[in-house]
Amino acid sequence: MEKLRMGVLGCSTHYALRIGIPLKSSLLVEPYAVASRDAGKAQKYAESLNFTVAYDSYDKLLADPQVDFVYCPLPNHLHKEYIKKAADAGKPILCEKPLGLNAREAVEAAEYCQKKGILLMEAFMYRFHPQWIRAAEIIKAGELGKIMLTQGIFTYNNTNPANIRNIAAYGGGGILDIGCYTVSTARLIHGTEPQGVICKLLRDPVSQVDIQASALLDFGDGRTSSFTIGTQIFPYQKVFALGTGGSLTVELPFNMYGDCPGQLSVSTGVGNRLVETEIADQYLLEFDAFAEALINNTGAPIPLSDAIANMAVLDALFASAASEKWEPVQKQ
Repeated sequence: MEKLRMGVLGCSTHYALRIGIPLKSSLLVEPYAVASRDAGKAQKYAESLNFTVAYDSYDKLLADPQVDFVYCPLPNHLHKEYIKKAADAGKPILCEKPLGLNAREAVEAAEYCQKKGILLMEAFMYRFHPQWIRAAEIIKAGELGKIMLTQGIFTYNNTNPANIRNIAAYGGGGILDIGCYTVSTARLIHGTEPQGVICKLLRDPVSQVDIQASALLDFGDGRTSSFTIGTQIFPYQKVFALGTGGSLTVELPFNMYGDCPGQLSVSTGVGNRLVETEIADQYLLEFDAFAEALINNTGAPIPLSDAIANMAVLDALFASAASEKWEPVQKQ
């Protein structure tokens, strides 16, 4: 079967570090074109990562009839714009999280693609890793009883003022960059949406982006989720779930290595065990899943409703940090 030809908007460091090598093993996706506003940069990037074509503008890539779908790892403030432009060009889009700067933008992008009949998916790669699939199975089977609380931590240390994550005008800051993961996993584990949130965050005195945040999510009936994220602190990550019948810890929930087995620590009334899942690359699985949806003309593996619901929680977190009070999660 002929591979789908992918176009990448921007010379993404994220793609070069984490996606380019795994995709060499894909039977479904061919890295075909890359675009940058700097022609020399695009050409050098294409040569280093085996792209066939390099363009000096995003619009030229979108106009290429050979491009079957687009991957968008552009800065957050450009997501909605280029989702729409890709849809106008008839190109399905796998877009890095979040789809926009707020839930309103996510809804707008989703509705635009739906009207155009164009497949759009938010790129939450962790959802495709076997460790998370197994974690979901354990929870669904009832091994942990009723889930009462989750805790998440996700941190890294990036103080470079020129990095897009530290530029407020580009949609930088910790909540949009990694808080989206801790919210997503809480929603996944609880299997429902939070009713309200309270959040305390710290902003960088110069850039004004949020560099640290702690929050509590209320899922009703005594069920809660707490998390802390930080962008100028020692790198660390872990997700923990506690139910009426047991507990589960995902040891490396987000930046999972592609050459190591996943690990879940599970405790129940029967005993304690370490569950190891198969070695797999979550990015390869994500891109192949999106390609399969295109080939088979099925819905996106992660529906747009999930992306919008996640963004609504992030909006509530910002609102709570501003009001210093509990804020409801607004249904979209």
